[in-house]
Amino acid sequence: KVGEDMPQSFDLFFVSSNYHKYKEAKKILHSFNINLGFLKYELEEIQSYSLKEIASKKAVQAFQKYKKPVIVEDDGLFIDSLYGFPGPYSSYVFKTIGNKGILQLLNQNRKAKFVSIISFCDDKISKSFEAKIDGNISKTQTGKGWGYDPIFVPKNLNKTFAALTNKNELSHRYKALKKFSSWYLRKLKSNGQ
Repeated sequence: KVGEDMPQSFDLFFVSSNYHKYKEAKKILHSFNINLGFLKYELEEIQSYSLKEIASKKAVQAFQKYKKPVIVEDDGLFIDSLYGFPGPYSSYVFKTIGNKGILQLLNQNRKAKFVSIISFCDDKISKSFEAKIDGNISKTQTGKGWGYDPIFVPKNLNKTFAALTNKNELSHRYKALKKFSSWYLRKLKSNGQ
């Protein structure tokens, strides 16, 4: 019996040092019948204002390393009153000041958006897919999620990502992976697979 971790059973690989992101992506792609493997690797992150540029550079780097079809994700929390900060620096800011620090920086205007870029790369093509979700930063942390999930409340909802049970059906990551999936499945069909 082929074990779940046998690489030949994967359609493509998620390259990241963040296992939480992989688990979410795997669950989401599974719903589109795409079996996602995980390659744990700390990709070099270029300094750029563009999430798309960061993600596509990482995807190319990951493909060159593993020579397998890969996707990487880069996402950012963009807060209006902080002029889009932390944006592309979200993971660094989370590691340094965390949610507590973000909450201390905010005044009355708590509008924000989460943006996700999924970048794919194989031996023929490199392509990115972008999605966003608007919302607000909560006044306190709620829920047991990871990253900024305990402080981000999606528009028209009154719970943070961390407190929602259906985050994977409405998040920025879900929307970007959905766009990627429909393109990827069409690509496989046209390649006769």
